[in-house]
Amino acid sequence: VQLVESGGGLVQPGGSLRLSCGASGIIFSRYVMGWYRQAPGKQRELVATITSRGSTNYVDSVKGRFTISRDNAKNTVYLQMNSLKPEDTAVYYCNAKYGADWWGKGTLVTVSS
Repeated sequence: VQLVESGGGLVQPGGSLRLSCGASGIIFSRYVMGWYRQAPGKQRELVATITSRGSTNYVDSVKGRFTISRDNAKNTVYLQMNSLKPEDTAVYYCNAKYGADWWGKGTLVTVSS
C-alpha cells in the first residue's frame, strides 16, 4: 500500500493550495479517505474526511475554507485549501481507513508572508 501526497509549498496568507494524494495497493473506492495535519510542537489532528459515498466532515477551523474531494477512477483524494492562514502551517498527511489505517509520508504547507 502506498499513499503519496503532493501539492504542498509556501503560500502567502489568503492564498490557496491544492493537495493531492494518490493511492495504490488498495481498493480505493472502499476506503474512507482523510487529511490530517501536524504543526510543529503539536499533535496530529484531523482536518477532513470523505467516505466512499462522498460524505464529508471537517474540523471547525477549516470549515468554509477547505474542501475535500475524491476521484475513485484516479485513486486520488484532494484537499482544496483557500483563504489560508499562518495557523494552517503544518505537515499534511493523507490517510486511508478501511479496518486498517494507512498513512502517507506527508507534504509541508507553510503559510507565511
